[in-house]
Order: sequence, then C-alpha cells, then structure tokens
Amino acid sequence: MTLWQGVVLGLVQGLTEFLPVSSSGHLAVARALIGLRADDETFVFVAVALHIATLGSVLVVYGQRLWHIAAGVIRGRGDAMRYAAFLAIGTIPGGVLGVLFHERFEQAFGSLRFIGGAFIVTGLVLWSTRWSTPRERGLTAGDALATGLAQAVAILPGISRSGSTISAALWRGLGPTEAAEFSFLLAVLIIAGSGAFEARKAVADIAAVGAVSLGVGFAAAFASGIWAIRFLVAVLRRDRFYAFAVYCWTAGALTLVYALWRA
Repeated sequence: MTLWQGVVLGLVQGLTEFLPVSSSGHLAVARALIGLRADDETFVFVAVALHIATLGSVLVVYGQRLWHIAAGVIRGRGDAMRYAAFLAIGTIPGGVLGVLFHERFEQAFGSLRFIGGAFIVTGLVLWSTRWSTPRERGLTAGDALATGLAQAVAILPGISRSGSTISAALWRGLGPTEAAEFSFLLAVLIIAGSGAFEARKAVADIAAVGAVSLGVGFAAAFASGIWAIRFLVAVLRRDRFYAFAVYCWTAGALTLVYALWRA
C-alpha cells in the first residue's frame, strides 16, 4: 500500500465510520477505485486497523463519559453499573456473529454488487427514522438489545453500523443525543474486540501493506473521525438524520453500475 492510498483509505474510514453511510462499504469501494492489491484477508486487517484509529476518535470525544462510567462501576454506583450492563448487552450480538461468520464477512468485502445493494438497504433504514418518535424515558435493557442486534447486522459491508444502531435507538424512543452517545460508546467494545481478534496475525499483515502507509492512514482516520462524530451529533440535533439516505441510495446505485461495468 502506498502513502497516498493510506491517506485515502484513512480519510474514507474516518469520515464514514460515524456518518451513517457504512465505512466498510466505502473502504471496499475505495479499494477497487484506487487499485489496492491486497487479498480479502489482508484488506480486512487494514480495515480493522483503521477502525482502531476511529476508536481513538471516540475516546477523544467521549473519553470523559467513559471515565465517569468506569469510575462509577468501580465505586458501585447503580446508574453507572446499569449503563455498563447495557453496553455489554448491546455488544454480545455483534461479538457472536463476528466470531461465527468472520470468513463470510471477508468474502462479502470482495462483492461490489452485494455492497451496492447493502448501501440501498442502509438508505431505507435511515429514511424510516423520519417517523420515529422520542419518548421521555431513559435507556432500558430492551433498547440496548435492539441496538446491539442492529450493530450485529452491520458487520456486513455496506450496512452502516452507526446508521443501524442510531436508527434502532431512535425507533426505540431515545432522543437524538442519547442515541448517538450509546451508539458511539457501543462502538468502543466491538471495535476493540475486532482489533484483538485481528492482532493474532498483525506482524505478517503489517509487513504486507507497509507500516508507514498504514500509520499515515491511521492518523488520517483518527483526525477525520473526530470531526465526523461532532458533525453527526450536530445533524441529529437538527433532526436531519434521514437526509443521509439520499447519499446512501446514490452510492448504492453508482456502486452497482460500477460493479456491472467491471463485469
């Protein structure tokens, strides 16, 4: 992987991980457009490494909130322990599917037709939130499980993780800010788990793609991820989350056209 390819993939990851447009799908499309020569297994490692960079973005924006939760759990505070339990509940479905269907996930990265269709599905999910109604109540175990199931489905490239989880939380009646916070904090555990899973072959994969290029991509993903989080929260507060659906439909249509043209 060259330096400019690392920068492109890093920016794509950072901007699309938190915006509800599927970072994995965009990485797969970018891989094809920039002509990156890497097998599916190695490219999944690159994708996970860039996801780790955006994990750092979450820690910058929500680090204080995570610290309060962790400190509260240590001190035995009921509210913190309850929220930590909800994060655990929301993480389980994605963790189980990730372990069981890891190979299927890698194969899906190589199918632009699948990814194009998944972009369109993501757009439909986002558009549906126009009819969600916030309710005056706190987060529940049912909300956490529903959001976690949405995150599990989003393991497939083209299905947005943030789009699926925030949409599920909005449909469960959470307010926009609370839905975004739970979605992003939920990402911490699932991304960290993915990173730990891929770390078993890190040395070989880093040698294959190039440590410097991967490092440049990591930095680009980290910086752009911070901006993307803050931008999305601002959009949610203006109740315009569904507007990303139009982008997803356009990206899906263009991806399908490109896939058919390549065939």
